[in-house]
Amino acid sequence: MGKILVTGGAGFIASHVVDSLIEQGHEVVVLDDLSQGDVANINPKAKFFQTDIRAPMLNEIFSKERPEIVNHHAARTSVKHSLSDPSDDAEVNIIGSLNLLQNCRKWHVKKIIYASSGGAVYGEPVYLPCDENHPIAPISPYGISKYAVELYVKSYLRNYGLNYTILRYANVYGPRQISAGEAAVIAKFSNQMLRNLDITINGSGEQERDFIHVRDIVRANIMAVEQSENRVYNLGTGKTTSVNCIFHSLKSLTGYHDEPHYAPDIKGEIFKTSLAADKAKRELGWVPEIDLDDGLRITLDYYKKMNI
Repeated sequence: MGKILVTGGAGFIASHVVDSLIEQGHEVVVLDDLSQGDVANINPKAKFFQTDIRAPMLNEIFSKERPEIVNHHAARTSVKHSLSDPSDDAEVNIIGSLNLLQNCRKWHVKKIIYASSGGAVYGEPVYLPCDENHPIAPISPYGISKYAVELYVKSYLRNYGLNYTILRYANVYGPRQISAGEAAVIAKFSNQMLRNLDITINGSGEQERDFIHVRDIVRANIMAVEQSENRVYNLGTGKTTSVNCIFHSLKSLTGYHDEPHYAPDIKGEIFKTSLAADKAKRELGWVPEIDLDDGLRITLDYYKKMNI
Protein backbone atom coordinates (compact mmCIF):
# COMPACT_ATOMS: atom_id res chain seq x y z
CA MET A 1 0.00 0.00 0.00
CA GLY A 2 1.37 3.41 -0.96
CA LYS A 3 1.65 6.55 1.12
CA ILE A 4 -1.11 9.15 0.62
CA LEU A 5 -0.96 12.78 1.68
CA VAL A 6 -4.37 14.31 2.47
CA THR A 7 -4.70 18.09 2.63
CA GLY A 8 -7.44 19.41 4.87
CA GLY A 9 -7.36 16.06 6.66
CA ALA A 10 -8.68 17.50 9.94
CA GLY A 11 -11.76 18.84 8.17
CA PHE A 12 -15.26 17.48 7.71
CA ILE A 13 -14.96 15.45 4.50
CA ALA A 14 -11.24 14.74 4.36
CA SER A 15 -11.03 13.37 7.91
CA HIS A 16 -13.53 10.68 6.90
CA VAL A 17 -11.42 9.99 3.80
CA VAL A 18 -8.35 9.60 6.04
CA ASP A 19 -10.16 7.13 8.29
CA SER A 20 -11.19 5.01 5.33
CA LEU A 21 -7.74 5.08 3.72
CA ILE A 22 -6.20 3.87 6.98
CA GLU A 23 -8.82 1.10 7.24
CA GLN A 24 -7.76 0.07 3.72
CA GLY A 25 -4.16 -0.29 4.91
CA HIS A 26 -2.68 2.91 3.46
CA GLU A 27 -0.06 4.99 5.22
CA VAL A 28 -1.54 8.48 5.52
CA VAL A 29 -0.01 11.91 6.08
CA VAL A 30 -2.40 14.71 7.05
CA LEU A 31 -1.78 18.35 6.24
CA ASP A 32 -4.09 20.92 7.86
CA ASP A 33 -3.69 24.44 9.27
CA LEU A 34 -6.69 23.88 11.61
CA SER A 35 -8.36 27.11 10.46
CA GLN A 36 -11.52 25.10 9.74
CA GLY A 37 -10.57 21.58 10.81
CA ASP A 38 -10.45 20.08 14.29
CA VAL A 39 -7.51 18.17 15.70
CA ALA A 40 -10.04 15.78 17.29
CA ASN A 41 -10.98 14.61 13.78
CA ILE A 42 -7.45 13.43 12.95
CA ASN A 43 -7.00 9.68 12.96
CA PRO A 44 -4.30 8.78 15.52
CA LYS A 45 -2.69 6.42 12.99
CA ALA A 46 -2.07 9.29 10.56
CA LYS A 47 1.05 11.45 10.63
CA PHE A 48 0.01 15.08 11.11
CA PHE A 49 1.63 18.33 10.01
CA GLN A 50 -0.05 21.58 11.03
CA THR A 51 0.67 23.91 8.13
CA ASP A 52 -0.95 26.03 5.44
CA ILE A 53 -0.84 24.70 1.86
CA ARG A 54 0.76 28.03 0.86
CA ALA A 55 3.70 27.52 3.21
CA PRO A 56 7.26 26.93 1.96
CA MET A 57 7.37 24.12 4.54
CA LEU A 58 5.49 21.95 2.03
CA ASN A 59 8.77 21.25 0.27
CA GLU A 60 10.27 19.78 3.45
CA ILE A 61 7.20 17.63 4.09
CA PHE A 62 7.21 16.22 0.55
CA SER A 63 10.97 15.67 0.73
CA LYS A 64 10.63 13.73 3.97
CA GLU A 65 7.39 11.82 3.34
CA ARG A 66 7.51 11.19 -0.44
CA PRO A 67 3.77 10.50 -0.95
CA GLU A 68 2.73 8.56 -4.04
CA ILE A 69 -0.75 10.08 -4.12
CA VAL A 70 -2.08 13.46 -2.93
CA ASN A 71 -5.75 13.84 -1.98
CA HIS A 72 -6.44 17.58 -2.03
CA HIS A 73 -9.34 18.86 0.07
CA ALA A 74 -7.84 21.94 1.78
CA ALA A 75 -9.66 25.09 0.66
CA ARG A 76 -11.69 28.10 1.58
CA THR A 77 -15.23 26.78 1.16
CA SER A 78 -17.58 29.73 1.71
CA VAL A 79 -19.36 31.52 -1.14
CA LYS A 80 -20.09 34.43 1.21
CA HIS A 81 -16.43 34.77 2.21
CA SER A 82 -15.33 34.58 -1.43
CA LEU A 83 -17.60 37.54 -2.22
CA SER A 84 -16.39 39.63 0.71
CA ASP A 85 -12.71 38.71 0.31
CA PRO A 86 -12.08 37.26 -3.16
CA SER A 87 -8.32 37.84 -2.83
CA ASP A 88 -8.07 35.57 0.21
CA ASP A 89 -10.25 32.97 -1.49
CA ALA A 90 -7.95 32.98 -4.52
CA GLU A 91 -4.80 33.07 -2.40
CA VAL A 92 -5.70 29.87 -0.56
CA ASN A 93 -7.61 27.99 -3.24
CA ILE A 94 -5.48 28.87 -6.27
CA ILE A 95 -2.03 29.90 -5.01
CA GLY A 96 -2.10 27.26 -2.27
CA SER A 97 -3.07 24.58 -4.80
CA LEU A 98 -0.27 25.70 -7.13
CA ASN A 99 2.22 25.33 -4.30
CA LEU A 100 0.89 21.81 -3.79
CA LEU A 101 1.06 20.99 -7.51
CA GLN A 102 4.63 22.28 -7.78
CA ASN A 103 5.64 19.95 -4.96
CA CYS A 104 3.78 17.06 -6.61
CA ARG A 105 5.82 17.75 -9.73
CA LYS A 106 9.13 18.17 -7.92
CA TRP A 107 8.80 15.05 -5.77
CA HIS A 108 7.35 12.80 -8.50
CA VAL A 109 3.88 12.23 -7.06
CA LYS A 110 2.01 9.74 -9.25
CA LYS A 111 -1.48 11.15 -8.91
CA ILE A 112 -3.56 13.93 -7.38
CA ILE A 113 -7.22 13.50 -6.39
CA TYR A 114 -8.84 16.95 -6.33
CA ALA A 115 -12.09 17.79 -4.53
CA SER A 116 -14.00 20.30 -6.66
CA SER A 117 -17.53 21.67 -6.40
CA GLY A 118 -20.26 20.62 -8.81
CA GLY A 119 -22.63 23.09 -7.21
CA ALA A 120 -20.28 26.03 -7.77
CA VAL A 121 -18.47 25.43 -11.08
CA TYR A 122 -21.58 24.96 -13.25
CA GLY A 123 -23.29 28.12 -12.02
CA GLU A 124 -27.03 28.54 -12.54
CA PRO A 125 -27.92 25.33 -14.41
CA VAL A 126 -28.98 25.32 -18.05
CA TYR A 127 -30.49 21.87 -17.47
CA LEU A 128 -30.86 19.47 -14.57
CA PRO A 129 -29.32 17.32 -13.40
CA CYS A 130 -25.97 18.73 -14.55
CA ASP A 131 -23.64 16.20 -16.14
CA GLU A 132 -19.91 16.66 -16.69
CA ASN A 133 -20.56 18.25 -20.10
CA HIS A 134 -22.74 21.00 -18.66
CA PRO A 135 -21.38 24.51 -19.46
CA ILE A 136 -18.97 25.86 -16.86
CA ALA A 137 -20.25 29.24 -15.64
CA PRO A 138 -19.43 29.91 -11.97
CA ILE A 139 -21.14 32.95 -10.49
CA SER A 140 -19.07 33.29 -7.29
CA PRO A 141 -15.34 33.84 -6.77
CA TYR A 142 -15.36 30.53 -4.89
CA GLY A 143 -16.67 28.68 -7.96
CA ILE A 144 -14.12 30.44 -10.14
CA SER A 145 -11.26 29.44 -7.85
CA LYS A 146 -12.36 25.80 -7.71
CA TYR A 147 -12.57 25.55 -11.49
CA ALA A 148 -9.28 27.39 -12.01
CA VAL A 149 -7.55 24.67 -10.01
CA GLU A 150 -9.19 22.01 -12.19
CA LEU A 151 -7.54 23.66 -15.20
CA TYR A 152 -4.17 23.78 -13.45
CA VAL A 153 -4.49 20.11 -12.47
CA LYS A 154 -5.16 19.16 -16.09
CA SER A 155 -2.19 21.25 -17.27
CA TYR A 156 0.12 19.34 -14.91
CA LEU A 157 -0.84 16.11 -16.68
CA ARG A 158 -0.09 17.57 -20.10
CA ASN A 159 3.16 19.26 -19.10
CA TYR A 160 4.56 17.01 -16.37
CA GLY A 161 2.69 13.69 -16.51
CA LEU A 162 0.93 14.12 -13.14
CA ASN A 163 -2.18 11.92 -13.26
CA TYR A 164 -5.38 13.16 -11.67
CA THR A 165 -8.96 12.44 -10.72
CA ILE A 166 -11.27 15.42 -10.25
CA LEU A 167 -14.37 14.84 -8.11
CA ARG A 168 -17.12 17.46 -8.32
CA TYR A 169 -19.22 17.24 -5.16
CA ALA A 170 -22.87 18.07 -4.67
CA ASN A 171 -23.88 19.43 -1.22
CA VAL A 172 -22.13 17.10 1.20
CA TYR A 173 -23.53 16.61 4.71
CA GLY A 174 -22.95 14.27 7.64
CA PRO A 175 -21.08 13.80 10.92
CA ARG A 176 -18.25 16.26 11.71
CA GLN A 177 -19.63 19.02 9.52
CA ILE A 178 -19.41 22.33 11.35
CA SER A 179 -22.48 24.56 11.32
CA ALA A 180 -20.64 27.69 10.16
CA GLY A 181 -20.99 28.51 6.47
CA GLU A 182 -23.97 28.69 4.16
CA ALA A 183 -23.40 25.22 2.68
CA ALA A 184 -23.84 23.50 6.04
CA VAL A 185 -27.60 23.92 6.33
CA ILE A 186 -28.19 20.42 7.76
CA ALA A 187 -25.49 20.83 10.40
CA LYS A 188 -26.74 24.31 11.25
CA PHE A 189 -30.41 23.35 11.57
CA SER A 190 -29.56 20.19 13.56
CA ASN A 191 -27.50 22.05 16.14
CA GLN A 192 -29.98 24.92 16.45
CA MET A 193 -32.98 22.62 16.84
CA LEU A 194 -31.24 20.46 19.46
CA ARG A 195 -30.52 23.65 21.43
CA ASN A 196 -34.03 25.01 20.79
CA LEU A 197 -32.62 28.14 19.16
CA ASP A 198 -34.24 30.43 16.60
CA ILE A 199 -33.54 29.47 12.99
CA THR A 200 -33.05 31.87 10.10
CA ILE A 201 -33.29 30.81 6.46
CA ASN A 202 -31.66 33.00 3.83
CA GLY A 203 -33.98 33.60 0.88
CA SER A 204 -37.38 31.95 0.44
CA GLY A 205 -36.19 28.49 1.49
CA GLU A 206 -37.41 27.18 -1.85
CA GLN A 207 -33.84 27.03 -3.17
CA GLU A 208 -33.02 23.38 -3.92
CA ARG A 209 -29.83 21.40 -3.48
CA ASP A 210 -28.56 17.90 -4.18
CA PHE A 211 -27.67 16.54 -0.73
CA ILE A 212 -25.14 13.70 -0.63
CA HIS A 213 -23.96 11.92 2.52
CA VAL A 214 -20.27 12.08 3.36
CA ARG A 215 -19.95 8.27 3.44
CA ASP A 216 -20.87 8.12 -0.24
CA ILE A 217 -18.30 10.79 -1.04
CA VAL A 218 -15.64 8.85 0.87
CA ARG A 219 -16.30 5.69 -1.17
CA ALA A 220 -15.67 7.60 -4.39
CA ASN A 221 -12.38 8.95 -3.02
CA ILE A 222 -11.27 5.42 -2.16
CA MET A 223 -12.23 4.18 -5.62
CA ALA A 224 -10.26 7.02 -7.19
CA VAL A 225 -7.03 5.79 -5.57
CA GLU A 226 -6.90 2.71 -7.79
CA GLN A 227 -9.13 3.69 -10.72
CA SER A 228 -10.12 6.53 -13.04
CA GLU A 229 -6.91 8.02 -14.41
CA ASN A 230 -7.40 11.55 -15.73
CA ARG A 231 -11.16 11.73 -15.41
CA VAL A 232 -13.69 14.22 -14.00
CA TYR A 233 -16.68 12.86 -12.08
CA ASN A 234 -19.82 14.40 -10.63
CA LEU A 235 -20.82 12.96 -7.28
CA GLY A 236 -24.47 13.55 -6.46
CA THR A 237 -27.86 11.90 -6.27
CA GLY A 238 -29.42 13.69 -9.24
CA LYS A 239 -32.31 14.75 -6.97
CA THR A 240 -33.13 18.13 -5.46
CA THR A 241 -34.49 18.94 -2.02
CA SER A 242 -35.51 22.41 -0.84
CA VAL A 243 -34.10 24.08 2.25
CA ASN A 244 -37.65 24.32 3.60
CA CYS A 245 -38.05 20.57 3.16
CA ILE A 246 -34.82 19.95 5.09
CA PHE A 247 -36.10 22.23 7.85
CA HIS A 248 -39.40 20.35 8.18
CA SER A 249 -37.75 16.90 8.04
CA LEU A 250 -35.36 17.82 10.85
CA LYS A 251 -38.17 19.52 12.78
CA SER A 252 -40.10 16.25 12.70
CA LEU A 253 -37.05 14.21 13.79
CA THR A 254 -36.11 16.55 16.67
CA GLY A 255 -39.52 17.65 17.91
CA TYR A 256 -38.60 21.29 17.35
CA HIS A 257 -41.67 23.54 17.70
CA ASP A 258 -40.86 26.91 16.16
CA GLU A 259 -41.07 28.18 12.61
CA PRO A 260 -38.06 29.69 10.81
CA HIS A 261 -37.36 33.38 10.25
CA TYR A 262 -36.52 34.42 6.70
CA ALA A 263 -33.72 36.80 5.72
CA PRO A 264 -32.42 38.14 2.37
CA ASP A 265 -30.78 35.58 0.13
CA ILE A 266 -27.00 35.33 -0.25
CA LYS A 267 -25.48 36.82 -3.36
CA GLY A 268 -23.59 34.36 -5.53
CA GLU A 269 -25.76 31.44 -4.44
CA ILE A 270 -27.36 29.21 -7.07
CA PHE A 271 -31.13 28.76 -6.72
CA LYS A 272 -31.46 25.15 -7.85
CA THR A 273 -28.88 22.52 -8.71
CA SER A 274 -28.32 18.78 -8.86
CA LEU A 275 -25.64 16.54 -10.31
CA ALA A 276 -25.93 13.54 -12.63
CA ALA A 277 -23.45 10.83 -11.61
CA ASP A 278 -23.99 8.39 -14.50
CA LYS A 279 -20.32 8.63 -15.50
CA ALA A 280 -19.15 7.67 -12.00
CA LYS A 281 -21.57 4.74 -12.03
CA ARG A 282 -20.40 3.60 -15.44
CA GLU A 283 -16.64 3.96 -14.94
CA LEU A 284 -16.14 3.59 -11.18
CA GLY A 285 -19.13 1.48 -10.23
CA TRP A 286 -20.10 4.25 -7.78
CA VAL A 287 -23.69 4.97 -6.81
CA PRO A 288 -24.95 6.79 -3.71
CA GLU A 289 -26.14 4.29 -1.11
CA ILE A 290 -27.48 6.47 1.73
CA ASP A 291 -30.85 8.08 1.07
CA LEU A 292 -31.68 11.46 2.58
CA ASP A 293 -34.04 10.20 5.31
CA ASP A 294 -31.46 7.73 6.64
CA GLY A 295 -28.67 10.26 6.20
CA LEU A 296 -30.52 12.87 8.26
CA ARG A 297 -31.07 10.35 11.08
CA ILE A 298 -27.40 9.31 11.07
CA THR A 299 -26.29 12.92 11.10
CA LEU A 300 -28.72 13.98 13.80
CA ASP A 301 -27.60 11.07 16.03
CA TYR A 302 -24.05 12.37 15.73
CA TYR A 303 -25.01 15.91 16.81
CA LYS A 304 -27.09 14.54 19.69
CA LYS A 305 -24.02 12.71 21.01
CA MET A 306 -21.88 15.81 20.53
CA ASN A 307 -24.35 17.94 22.50
CA ILE A 308 -24.39 15.62 25.53
